[in-house]
Amino acid sequence: MQEIQTIITPVDFSDNADMIAKSAGYTAGKFNAELHLVFVVQNFEDYSGFFVPPVNLPNLEEELLKSAQQRMDEFIAEKKKDFYEAGVATVHSKVLTGDVSEEILNYAREIDCNLIVMGTHGYKGLERIMFGSVADKVVKNACCPVMTINPYRKICEEAKKP
Repeated sequence: MQEIQTIITPVDFSDNADMIAKSAGYTAGKFNAELHLVFVVQNFEDYSGFFVPPVNLPNLEEELLKSAQQRMDEFIAEKKKDFYEAGVATVHSKVLTGDVSEEILNYAREIDCNLIVMGTHGYKGLERIMFGSVADKVVKNACCPVMTINPYRKICEEAKKP
């Protein structure tokens, strides 16, 4: 098996992103690996059949990318102590645009990633039907092992207690 030196973790800034980032940081610390946090801004083209945006699309996409990078910087600053305590020496961030699963997979190939650590719950309801599960697509098509984390596992375990 290949040595784990580079780990990618997609984040979506949801309530679950904190736990997933901490788990990825712990894993990166154990392997003394670089950690790459990735956020993907969904393509507007995916929604083009549903509505016509009332604003200038290129400006809106540029603003979304800028806001996403700012949120990523804030997210990493909030987790800096957790990553340090886990032994993570290097944390990178990347904001991408496009189809979420495809961009994660492309970035993994681009940086020669050895492990992807990601949550299993993102899209729900109609969005899941329309776009499918990002985790499913990544697991099926990744160039490296994928470790998935069910962010609701703790809730399930607590429900089993008498």
